[in-house]
Amino acid sequence: MPILMYHSISERPNPETKPLAVHPSAFAEQLSYLKERGFTPLTVADLVASVHRNNGRSLPERPVVVTFDDGYADFHSQALPVLERLGFPATVFLTSGWVRDAGKDAAGRPLDTMLTWSQAREAASCGIEIGGHSHSHPQLDQLPDDLLRQELRRNKALLEDKIGAPVATMAYPYGYSSGRVRREVRRAGYWAACAVSNAIAADRHDVLALPRLTVAEGTSMGMFSRAVEGSQVPLIYMRQRVLTKGYAVVRRTRYGLRRVRGLA
Repeated sequence: MPILMYHSISERPNPETKPLAVHPSAFAEQLSYLKERGFTPLTVADLVASVHRNNGRSLPERPVVVTFDDGYADFHSQALPVLERLGFPATVFLTSGWVRDAGKDAAGRPLDTMLTWSQAREAASCGIEIGGHSHSHPQLDQLPDDLLRQELRRNKALLEDKIGAPVATMAYPYGYSSGRVRREVRRAGYWAACAVSNAIAADRHDVLALPRLTVAEGTSMGMFSRAVEGSQVPLIYMRQRVLTKGYAVVRRTRYGLRRVRGLA
């Protein structure tokens, strides 16, 4: 079950979003490939409901999930028209404090122009699932418990209030989580969460740490096709996976030192 992770879909991304940006023509080609090869798109909520809830639903033969992190404005202008044309649902994980008209709720530092609340509502009316992505986009596993709870619960409450629909899934900013973070995610009312991991999702994976496949500027069509078909995934993402594992050790050590010093 490939779960794809996109960020910005832009012809001219800025230097901060460029490494994870995908050109609109490449995005259209990638989704057309999924359509032509018989993949059935699902939202994250639909995927988890089919796999982990005893409701009689079953997975289609070739499921795929398309997700977008952060909530860039180009989702509305570039990605949504392609998704609508192909009849694809998707999931947008929205950072509530980064929304362009967040007003008094603004928090963190957006990397580019972001969606407005009305654009997010329009996307939801088109079959796009809106999920959580924290309020200010911090490294959640480095926060003390009280700030962690605030980030998760404020995000969920704002999304549900502004979108007018329940929010059941979320994604970890930067992909970072820990057992402590996942427990707070569950307590906040989420029943599924996405990490990164660059692996194909399977039944064995924790529903609060679903792996995704990064689609970015350097993802060629050949790499994309092999990844979604489950061919050579460890090889395609070898560098990212090595870096992720190494940095996980650094992050655990850093948080441990902060606790010793009474900062977390």
